[in-house]
Amino acid sequence: MSRIAQTFARLRTAGRVALMPYLTVGFPERDSTLALVPALEAAGADLFELGVPFSDPLADGATIQRASERALANGVTLSFCLETVAALRTRGVQAPLLLMGYYNPLLRYGLERACADLAAAGGDGWIVPDVPPEEINDLQQAAVHYELDVIMFATPTTPDERLTEIARLASGFMYCVSLTGVTGARQDLAHGLADFLGRVRRTTSLPLVVGFGISTAEHVQQVAAVADGAIVGSALINYIAQLSPEQMIAGAATFVQTLRGTHG
Repeated sequence: MSRIAQTFARLRTAGRVALMPYLTVGFPERDSTLALVPALEAAGADLFELGVPFSDPLADGATIQRASERALANGVTLSFCLETVAALRTRGVQAPLLLMGYYNPLLRYGLERACADLAAAGGDGWIVPDVPPEEINDLQQAAVHYELDVIMFATPTTPDERLTEIARLASGFMYCVSLTGVTGARQDLAHGLADFLGRVRRTTSLPLVVGFGISTAEHVQQVAAVADGAIVGSALINYIAQLSPEQMIAGAATFVQTLRGTHG
């Protein structure tokens, strides 16, 4: 059983929703991720989506675009992200670590090589938002060979027939995009989320994890009623961006505890 499957099985037994922070590797400083991930794991995070910075992040809103620009200016590359995963494992991080990135850097690096290096580093899979199901085969074959998961996306506008095809290709969990649009903190979750997740649920037994727009503990509680996990990205990045270097680690940990409902 993969590390991802083990995590969801444990949380299901405990009756707990998975909390999955998104962090851009190399933001705000080149080595910040090495301190942030262990602290957030101790604060209650269950899995991590680690962003590989890219110059044209088409699925991301302004917050993560700015974080990517900062990380690129800090000299972060896909190779550095793979090294970061390995370093996190040597520091004792147990949670699943998935790299989220766009396809061009993966192709340039080499799909087989990228999967071999991620597996060797102790990573668990890829989240690649700009590869449609029709073009996922090469990455998926390499990932399967190295026992990595490739996370597939479902959106509210995905037709049922296409959802079935996406579910057939998916492993690890299904990334359910809560709204039409790009990433970014929102005041309210999208109407119709439960109906959308019901449609996805009919196609797969994999855990359903909701991302895009989740910003508060109330949002996480709402997601817990209808899904298996919640991804919090832009709200966390925004919060980290306003902290001083001295406050960053403790402040980010407190933010995750607040999302969990375990702070105060």
